[in-house]
This record gives sequence, C-alpha cells and structure tokens, in this order.
Amino acid sequence: MAKILIIRFSSFGDIVQTRSVLKPLLRSNVVDQVDWLVRKDLEGALEGEKNISKLFCFDRKEGLMGLIALGLFLRKEKYDYIYDAHNNLRSFVIRHVLSFLMMTKVIIRSKERMKRFLLFKLRINKFPKPYKAMESYWLPLQKFFNLSKELSPIDWPIGLDIKMKNYVDGKIVLVPSAAWKMKRWPIEHWKKLVELLPEYHFTILGGPEDHFCEEIREVDPARVNNLAGKLSLKESCVMAGHCDFIITGDTGLQQVADLSGRKGLSLMGPTAFGFVTMGTLKTLGVDLDCRPCSKDGRGKCIQDVYQKCMVEITPERVAAQVRTDFPIV
Repeated sequence: MAKILIIRFSSFGDIVQTRSVLKPLLRSNVVDQVDWLVRKDLEGALEGEKNISKLFCFDRKEGLMGLIALGLFLRKEKYDYIYDAHNNLRSFVIRHVLSFLMMTKVIIRSKERMKRFLLFKLRINKFPKPYKAMESYWLPLQKFFNLSKELSPIDWPIGLDIKMKNYVDGKIVLVPSAAWKMKRWPIEHWKKLVELLPEYHFTILGGPEDHFCEEIREVDPARVNNLAGKLSLKESCVMAGHCDFIITGDTGLQQVADLSGRKGLSLMGPTAFGFVTMGTLKTLGVDLDCRPCSKDGRGKCIQDVYQKCMVEITPERVAAQVRTDFPIV
C-alpha cells in the first residue's frame, strides 16, 4: 500500500473541492495514507477530516526559505505519490524538493492555462459548460488509481452541537458575502428576499469584515440571525455542511454544502469555475454572452448595468424557487 501527499494551499473553496478525492483514494486499494499540505490560515477548512492522516501547514510569513525547509522536513515521510492539486510556484518548489532523487511519482492537476487565456482574453470558451471544478481535481488521479467512476456527496466530518443545530434546523442559511464583490448578489436583493419570505427564518454566515450582513438582519430581527464574524471557519463549515437549505453565491461555503449534498440555491454570475457538482444545489443564473468573464470575481464588468448577471437574478425568482424546493410543511 502507498502513501500520498496532497498539496493544495488555498483557496478555501478549492480546498473543499479537493477534499472530494479523499474517500475515493482510500477506497482504491492502492493508497492507505493520505497527508495534506495546506496554508496555515486555512487549516480550519480541513479540521476534523478523518481521512487525512497528517495535516501539514505552511505559513506564508516564512517565505521561500521556510518553504524549502518544510520540504526538506517532509522528505523523511518518503511519499510514494505527490498530488500537486495547486500547481503554482509554491507547489512547484515543494514538489521538487520532495521528489529530488526519490522514487516518488508526481501527479499534477493542470490549470489548463491555454483554455484560460482563450476564455478571459479572447472570449473563446473551450471549457465544459458548466465547468465542474470538483471533477477536475479527481480526474488526474484516475490513471494512477482505481477510483470509483463518479463522485458522490460525503457527510461533513464534524457534527452540529445543540446551539448550532438551533440555528439551522428548519431555517435557510444565507451566505451573502464572497471574496470579490463582483460575484456577490446585491445587498438590496438579499433584503428584499427576506421581505418576500415572511414565513421563513434565516441564519447568515460570513466573516468578521462582512458588516453589511447586519443590514439584512435589520429587515426583520425576529426572523434573521446574523452570525457573520461570530464563528470560526471550522464552525461555519459545520453549519453549511449540515444545514437544511442554503442560498449562496460562488463561495467556499457553497462548495461545503455541495460536497455534503445539502439542498439549496447557487447564485452564479461572472465566475467560471465555481459551479456545483453533486446535483443537490440548484444553480440560478442569467444567460448573457459575456458569462463567464472571471476566474474568481476579479476584473471589470463590461455591461451597462454593473453586475448585470447577478442583478438580473431577481429576489422574486429566488423566493419562488425557495417555496418550490423548500416548502414549509
């Protein structure tokens, strides 16, 4: 049996998508130990994952010399395989330090840079439509291991405590924020959605910098709990991984809900690589020739209406879909 190191430093959503390969690897009858190298500030996205034997963290503050030192330290593990699921300069350095003069087989996930160039510079889209990034982490491993033929949802490894359970049972979890503003559903739409669904209760998840979430709570404080900035990354993942229903844009918590097979709505706008895979989240979007225009929400909007692809996903449409997919009994 073999041991493998997965290298995926960031981002939050990509780490969650890469988690989808853990169970297939351990069921392959080839691998019996999976270790992971992640960026230290994102280790919360992997906390509680029982399919990872050893979790190693890299602090960006340590720089290149720290990265090399970490690679030298990890050489003692004598990995049979290294899966570079990140494929950037840092992972290039670490995989070469680890594999130099070793019998280690290196597997690299392609970023398909030519296709990216064609899409984002020339507006020629050669990617599958929709592009399911979770599958792109899984496919490079197939020729090395006898993996199952398709991905399936997995239970989030950490369960809800009683307090968390009260925030999600029978409620809709809202994830209004995202790393880049262009892929956020407008704040006024979130507020209108709460007004349109007076019979529902909501819990908001977000980070400490997402102060705008309080505006949504103020629409109806009796029905809306705002937990933005009050939970750790691990706790937010637990709630997204066990909620009854979630409404989210292209975020890391969307990927948590997708991987965990939760029901909900995915509001997709400018981004190319955040589409869900498992089939339990329903994607809502608008058909515009300019979509997708960004890999992660950065860049400029060319439409006369800023964020037209998000603005035209109306609160009325979302509310109607909620009542269809998550009716109150």
